[in-house]
Amino acid sequence: MAEVKHIKTIRDQVYQILRDEICAGKYAPGSWLQETELTEYLGVSRSPVREALRRLVADGLLMEIPNKGVFVKEFTARDIDEIFDMRVMLESYAIRKSRSRMTSARLQKLFDILEELEHTHATGDLAVYTQTDEILHNRIVELSENSLVISTYDRVRSMNQQFRVLSLSSHRRFDESLEEHRQIVQSLAVGDVETACATNTRHLELACQCIKEHLSR
Repeated sequence: MAEVKHIKTIRDQVYQILRDEICAGKYAPGSWLQETELTEYLGVSRSPVREALRRLVADGLLMEIPNKGVFVKEFTARDIDEIFDMRVMLESYAIRKSRSRMTSARLQKLFDILEELEHTHATGDLAVYTQTDEILHNRIVELSENSLVISTYDRVRSMNQQFRVLSLSSHRRFDESLEEHRQIVQSLAVGDVETACATNTRHLELACQCIKEHLSR
């Protein structure tokens, strides 16, 4: 059977590029994203840029102010609370569903990701650690096998992405995070979903607290 090729349209590519750059912090909160500048930067017409901006507003990454333009969203403490409340709900659901969804291959993947987390923690590579952290949580959510949960989580993840490094701003929190991830994966390995849920909830609550403390400064 011939391999199915997934070809992204120009509109999808423009959306993905801008989304990735916003999540990576290229545009500071409150920055004005001007269509003309973006069309020149990306080398495309205004139509795909305009559509991408509309989609990013719908994603919650940008906000549109009538008669002024589109700006990178500035998140408040309440926004952060809501993002993490949603993460707790979705990840807890997935963890509980994992009892009947777990396979040896999926479990091995979680341990492989945990091993990478331990390696990047040992080398002090915070940027790669946060990327690997994100991959682990995505894999856990995928255990739900619920497409609506997964797509909703992807939207929430986008809003959370630019704050991930802030959640590990202290050496103590960096160390604690690794131990929490160990406990989550080890609990999943033995089917102890309640301990996994409790540990993951505490892990997210501490991350939320660190981000809010950093932003308040």
